[in-house]
Amino acid sequence: MTKVLKILGDKNRLRILKLLESNKFCVCELAAVLGITQPSASRHLKKLKSVGLISDEQQSFWTNYFIDKSCTGYGKHLMRHLHGWLNADPMIKSDLEKALKLDRTKSCCK
Repeated sequence: MTKVLKILGDKNRLRILKLLESNKFCVCELAAVLGITQPSASRHLKKLKSVGLISDEQQSFWTNYFIDKSCTGYGKHLMRHLHGWLNADPMIKSDLEKALKLDRTKSCCK
């Protein structure tokens, strides 16, 4: 439990999870929305994946990240609660609005 809570203790990782609730995204899309570098976004994704909260799949040029619905234990319970949390947060709302405007074919990961 400590490891999962530590991973969730970072605002950018929470922002990533809230974005992934709405859609699958590649690392460059997440970096663009969060305003961080791709290597930084990759490190956050690696940590989230290490505790089983997210998974990835290859699609053409892109590796898409998504919430792992099969996560178990503490992660499963925390993710269920997270789904209802932070939805009114201005930063989360802004992230979701930015994400809607993304066009990966024009701007990333080619």
